[in-house]
Amino acid sequence: MKDVAVGGVSISAAAAVREITDGATLAISGGGGGVLEPDALIMALAARFEAEGSPRDLTIVHSVGVGDKALRGMSHLAKPGLVAKFIGGHMGNSPAVGKMIRDNQVEAYNLPLGVLSQLFRDTAAGRPGLLTRTGLGTFVDPRLGGGSLNSISKDSLVEVMEIDGQEYLFYRAIPIDFAFVRGSRADVLGNVVYDDEPSYLDTLEISMAGYRGGATRPGPGRTFVQVKEVASERFHPKRVHIPGALVGAVVEYPEQWQTYVAERNDAFAGDVRIDEFPELPHGWRRIIAERAARFVQPGDVVNLGVGVPDGVASVLQETGMSEQITMTNEHGVIGGVTSLGMTFGASSNYDALLTMTNIIDLYQGGMLDVTFLGFAQADRHGNVNVSLYNGEVMGAGGFIDIAQNARRVVFCGSLTAAGFKPDIGDGTLGIAREGSVDKFVRDVDQITFSGEQAVKRGQDVHLVTERAVFQLTSQGWALREVAPGVDVQADVLDHCPFTPVLDDVSPMAAELFTRKDSREV
Repeated sequence: MKDVAVGGVSISAAAAVREITDGATLAISGGGGGVLEPDALIMALAARFEAEGSPRDLTIVHSVGVGDKALRGMSHLAKPGLVAKFIGGHMGNSPAVGKMIRDNQVEAYNLPLGVLSQLFRDTAAGRPGLLTRTGLGTFVDPRLGGGSLNSISKDSLVEVMEIDGQEYLFYRAIPIDFAFVRGSRADVLGNVVYDDEPSYLDTLEISMAGYRGGATRPGPGRTFVQVKEVASERFHPKRVHIPGALVGAVVEYPEQWQTYVAERNDAFAGDVRIDEFPELPHGWRRIIAERAARFVQPGDVVNLGVGVPDGVASVLQETGMSEQITMTNEHGVIGGVTSLGMTFGASSNYDALLTMTNIIDLYQGGMLDVTFLGFAQADRHGNVNVSLYNGEVMGAGGFIDIAQNARRVVFCGSLTAAGFKPDIGDGTLGIAREGSVDKFVRDVDQITFSGEQAVKRGQDVHLVTERAVFQLTSQGWALREVAPGVDVQADVLDHCPFTPVLDDVSPMAAELFTRKDSREV
């Protein structure tokens, strides 16, 4: 019999977390910025540990970053003794967890977001794991670390297998004892709907894995679903995303917000369409976005990364090109305009929602024509790093799933970082102040994207900066375009600890550097 809690979160959440046992494996949903994050359950679990010192030595599994890059989300669980192991797709939303990993206070493994999402489904089905090419040649390849993030993390979660002469990675199933997920509302039977949410993520797959149970809880496990409201009626069956048959208990939390930014955004919920979007101010970010957007072709299926690449969405919207393409993101959104900043996983004006697991299936099957992603480092071999740099543990998120499976890949970012300031003239670019960090390095700190594998796959790979455009070749990066006014040697080559191919260099279009705006970024 289901325990549908309707009395109040302080009691209901506390009662739910009281079931969590020492050494259990707990899966948690969430998409960063508060999207589908079961924060009441997370906080209740942390409070129980603070008060009782129990449960201890948990394994926490999450496919997406959970938190606000400060004190919320997974940061509540960054307590020595509470968690023995983190297995996540992205750790950058919790600086406190990152510090524990760096200090060897907890075992930690970073696997691709999509792989973890698919693993929840395969685990629920009783399969031994997931066989895929995703991750070959990157840091999750066991020959390059197997996703381990520190010296105490020695589990073998991934192995190389060969089938018909082709290499694959086999990711072992992760049995789930308990699960925390979130929805909008539950009915009297525990059925859960997602009317107010920006996406489904992999909440269904996590619920399925939680229902099946794990190593420390044989037989049916327990999935706890946090909702804003428990309704008095029974929902129409076609509205239900998580059936009550999978739900162990419902926790009603009236204070639940759609995201950390707003209690409810009607556009994110899909209830209204927006006609106007903020214009991307002129500056070096817009220069990159405009140049990168020229790689889009009518009819393309497109994916955008967070940060500098998300400016491409603004440019496509302003130019009307967004009407000729299908925008997607790894959270399962089809169509529309991707949100910026903390609520990156949400979109407006979208056409449909799939589960995150479904969209990753489509990505791996060849759906993506072009993706725009950021980069922290790029090296002489064509490798790119976004997951671990400057000693900070960020994690790959969906980067590996996306970059490895798109036909065209466009990395976007400034050539140097930390203090860089351009001087944008009338059709020219100057360097008013150079950044103190060169993003081109001899060897990346961690391989999140393998140049060698990309060349083997025949992918079309470019890297766009504010002053130069590069293309990946079998000989490494080739310099293809340079901004008017830029000194090739001093402003580009001197910031590369290797010599790129220089046999076909053209000027970047002058119109990229002509507009002025007092809001320059």
